[in-house]
Amino acid sequence: MMDSFALGLAGLLALLALIAIRVPVAYTMVLVGIIGTMLQTGPAIVLNQLKDLAYAQFSNYDLTVLPMFILMGGLAARIGLSSDLFRGANAWLGRFPGGVAMAAVAACAGFGALSGSSTATASTMGQVALPELRRYKFSPALATGTVAAGGTLGILIPPSVVLIVYAIIVEANIVTMFAAALLPGILAMVLFIATIAIYVWAIPGAGPTGHKVPRDELLQATLAIVPVIVIFGIVIGGIYAGIYNPTPAAAIGVFLVGVYGIVRGRLDWLGFRGALLETARTSGMIFLILLGAELLKIFMARAGVPQAAAAALHDSALPALAILVMIIVAFLILGCLMDSLSMVILAIPFFWPIVSGLEFGLGPQELKIWFGIIILVVVELGLITPPVGLNVFIINSLSPDVPMRETFKGVMPFFASEIVRVTLLIAFPGITLLLPRLLQ
Repeated sequence: MMDSFALGLAGLLALLALIAIRVPVAYTMVLVGIIGTMLQTGPAIVLNQLKDLAYAQFSNYDLTVLPMFILMGGLAARIGLSSDLFRGANAWLGRFPGGVAMAAVAACAGFGALSGSSTATASTMGQVALPELRRYKFSPALATGTVAAGGTLGILIPPSVVLIVYAIIVEANIVTMFAAALLPGILAMVLFIATIAIYVWAIPGAGPTGHKVPRDELLQATLAIVPVIVIFGIVIGGIYAGIYNPTPAAAIGVFLVGVYGIVRGRLDWLGFRGALLETARTSGMIFLILLGAELLKIFMARAGVPQAAAAALHDSALPALAILVMIIVAFLILGCLMDSLSMVILAIPFFWPIVSGLEFGLGPQELKIWFGIIILVVVELGLITPPVGLNVFIINSLSPDVPMRETFKGVMPFFASEIVRVTLLIAFPGITLLLPRLLQ
């Protein structure tokens, strides 16, 4: 038993070391899982597992929603919905001091509702918003920091790919998780906009005083975002109303986005083909990570590492809140090493058994929901946490003339607002649980 446990700890250290030197997370988990199990039980057991493990993992019907939502986001990016969203938000918010940056945040939230991915939101909206922020002479720190932080909204605003994966891992209801994420996502957008207002007020010259667009331009920009609102309402509203499940809802979303692109003359065969290939690549990556996580979980469970960690924390007599804070800090550290999806797939199987045994005054299902939203907010933080915030690197690649330190300087006020949001969600679980309770 001791030998197996020591092997598990060695495997965990090897896993973190490989991730730290930038070996892809999927390959790392597959490698450590297979080699560790072979050393424990011999190659015959591993080969027997591989015979049907992949099929057992990927035949889960809930996973079919992932490629559909990824395709919807890919099509939305190619038909210019990101530009429509930014123009519409800018027409309404641009009149306020720092309004163009506020519009970028609102547009990120809107595009996140179609793409379900933070990195895709940051990359797409960065190409749209950064030139406008430069044109209106925003400081490089605020311009790049705003889009990097705004991109994180894609991970929480439904439909979210990471949220779906979390729900599958802990066996939570996807529809309920979507409902739980809505108010925290709106809260993030409001706090980000308030952060920009405070930033331009406190630092003169960081952003312009604002500009008011003519009435006819306001009307045109508003009409341009109506299709996005309609598509979101049909897809997410239909899910909340119980008309259809997430998978058919995602298929309807793909259909509506595709038809809109064709009708407007924005989608051709090359664009559609590119979206399909991108969906295949991203889905393949996600599925390989899921397979690697299952192999790693089998190895670690045999070694007794998760059980030992849970027992140690249980015997420590630490308050439940203190253990939750420790888990949040662990996620922040992991955010410096890997992307959000890999983080959730790797860490949740370790941490959820620990949290499920703690007392927070919530039932088992409500605890799954509340903990999941808190962790997704913390995972958002990892995307802008120095020194390896993934969204910061994406935005910096789109603004090579802006030093990396300026972008990190620009995201720090948003980082502070996210700490406020995490604190509010922990202190007031009702923010997360209000809509799920109403849907019951």
